[in-house]
Amino acid sequence: MTHVEPFNPDGDPEHGADVIPLHKLKPPVSDVDPMPDMAPTEDAYEVPVPVDAPAPARLSWRESVRGEKRQPILPAWLLSRDALKEQVRWVWDHYTHVFAFHAVRVPVYAGTLALRSPQGAGRLIGGAFRWVTDADGRPVRANAIQRADAAEYLKLAKHRDGRIRLRATILIAATLAVSILMTALILAGPTWGAVLAFAGIIGGLGFLGAPNDRPVVGPAVVKPQVQKLSSHIVLRALGALGIAGINQAMTKGWGPRAFVAPITRDGPGWRADVDLPYGVTAVDIMERRDRLASGLRRPMGCVWPEPVHDEHTGRLVLWVGDQDMNQVTPPAWPLARSGAASLFKPLPYGTDQRGRQILVNLMYANMLIGAMPGMGKTFALRILLLAAALDVTAELLVWELKGTGDLSPFEKVAADYGSGPDDETCEAALRSLRYVYKDLERRAKVIAGLPKNVCPENKVTPELAAKKSLRLHPLVLAIDECQELFAHEKFGKEAESLAVAVIKRGRALGVILVLATQRPDKESLPTGVSANVGIRFCLKVMGQLENDMILGTSSYKNGLRATTFTLKDKGIGYLVGAAPDAQITRTYAVDNDAADKICDRARAAREAAGTLTGYAAGQTTDTDRGLSYDLLADVLAVIPPSEPKVWNEVVVDRLAELRPDGYGTWAALDVKAKSAQLTTALKPYGVPVGQVWGTDDATGKGANRRGITRDDVTASITKREGSRGSD
Repeated sequence: MTHVEPFNPDGDPEHGADVIPLHKLKPPVSDVDPMPDMAPTEDAYEVPVPVDAPAPARLSWRESVRGEKRQPILPAWLLSRDALKEQVRWVWDHYTHVFAFHAVRVPVYAGTLALRSPQGAGRLIGGAFRWVTDADGRPVRANAIQRADAAEYLKLAKHRDGRIRLRATILIAATLAVSILMTALILAGPTWGAVLAFAGIIGGLGFLGAPNDRPVVGPAVVKPQVQKLSSHIVLRALGALGIAGINQAMTKGWGPRAFVAPITRDGPGWRADVDLPYGVTAVDIMERRDRLASGLRRPMGCVWPEPVHDEHTGRLVLWVGDQDMNQVTPPAWPLARSGAASLFKPLPYGTDQRGRQILVNLMYANMLIGAMPGMGKTFALRILLLAAALDVTAELLVWELKGTGDLSPFEKVAADYGSGPDDETCEAALRSLRYVYKDLERRAKVIAGLPKNVCPENKVTPELAAKKSLRLHPLVLAIDECQELFAHEKFGKEAESLAVAVIKRGRALGVILVLATQRPDKESLPTGVSANVGIRFCLKVMGQLENDMILGTSSYKNGLRATTFTLKDKGIGYLVGAAPDAQITRTYAVDNDAADKICDRARAAREAAGTLTGYAAGQTTDTDRGLSYDLLADVLAVIPPSEPKVWNEVVVDRLAELRPDGYGTWAALDVKAKSAQLTTALKPYGVPVGQVWGTDDATGKGANRRGITRDDVTASITKREGSRGSD
């Protein structure tokens, strides 16, 4: 029979090596031949062989130091301007609330103190009498009398008489001093001094007379009474999950060795780092978050187990918050009042369960947002579009296919916009998709034709996007309620194929597709779309199918269960693809009124930069063909060489005659609006607009009005062509 024997070359049982038997090894060579009639047995071939190397030598000082993880010198909120501003704002709001709370209750406090002052005076007089008469020593003197110890009693009585004389003198002196001071304040001092002194005496007596269980001043804020997280509580909760590996390990004494670091405060909660037993993963715990919350006796919104992406899969970080995540007051969006954005940089999107800021980088990615109705899907989409609107170089194509006007503020900045579930709006959204798809081909050709020293990675960079002549600016196409388009019996198939192509090819070309849906199923959200999106945000959904349609296949099995969110968890969901691990994210909340003001700011910035085009600028676009006209060439075409200077409104009327489909809406404006429209359209090309002399065809009178010169248009075209050649 085979067996395993320990092998310990050093003779130390603590450093022994595990062995395995080898059944078919040749017997060891011996100088004496075995007897010919003795066949070798099975045990004769079992030679213990060491399988573990000797214990490694201790790491050198240099190796141990290089392997250590450095903790940040300063907290994260102190290194970020936005986080610091948010922290300062929170402190200011907190203490402003405390001050206001007590300020409005000053009359109540004063009345309460006045009513309690007689009782306080009685306590003061009684306490002074007991102190002067040495009431504390009375039991000792009584004890001497009971024992008939005359010498001891006389000694104590003499000591008492001395104390009474001294304390009576102090009390009389203090009373005289206070009386003289009050008399002086009343007779010779200012009135307000006497009033303050009297109020101080009444207030002091009132505090002295307050019952211990009924304080005068109540708390302005109520701190949550949360039980401190301890190792016993964590182990109790883990043991209640019904995981066999944990229960078996606990019987062998695993519990005390589970924690790799002390349980500490981490933001508004407690953090515990646990090494789970062998074979148990952090995902196993995440799948049982409801049971874990029960074991901790905390609401589910307070309990957030998560893995550690740079450690083994058995390392668990358990964060237990003081309050349910949906009860915490959300911070304001950092860009709500001021500031600009760049799609080439991470954008502030929300906060996690610990209050840390969550960033999303939309460039070189696409995004899918899904949820059941009323859980904050539109708010989650609105934040992204507001950030894109604050990037003056970005072109926005916004389609809201529900028809309620949730994205109406973006009419002011979008190059293409539509709202409604009707066939006409869906067809217009499809034309936007066609335009974006066609622009992919143009962008690819532009990038392929650039020198390697200008575009070494063959993708759009901030420097390339800044060159207006290349037209490689960020292009953002957002479709809210995209199921209305993908499930359309006439336009659905084409929309699906175009969206898949945009998602696959647009990443390096500066094209971003953002989709939002409240009905994630295979008909409403094609698998080709859902399978290729890089960033996903899933708020509450009802079932596993919807969960995996948004977050990806097997997400539900891996513990990412948006089904566990409650109806109170509006705006809270799982964000996947924005960081190495999935993140619990609560998006910033910006309502329609606030979004309207932000879009006003974004429009003003675009007008100043000369990037307001398309729908927002009053232009008619043909999204099937992309840009349907060359403005400079058209302007030059309607200004003959015999007219060196022309008024703006005249140029607009001629452009409308030349291309009614492109400039017809301009001609419908009044005179001032026509001039302003042409000024805005020419600003990106650097064509100056000023006062020029001209003659009114209707009256035959000459006048100075806003206009342009033909030479300036020609110079701008020459400069543009030269720039393209140099690029």
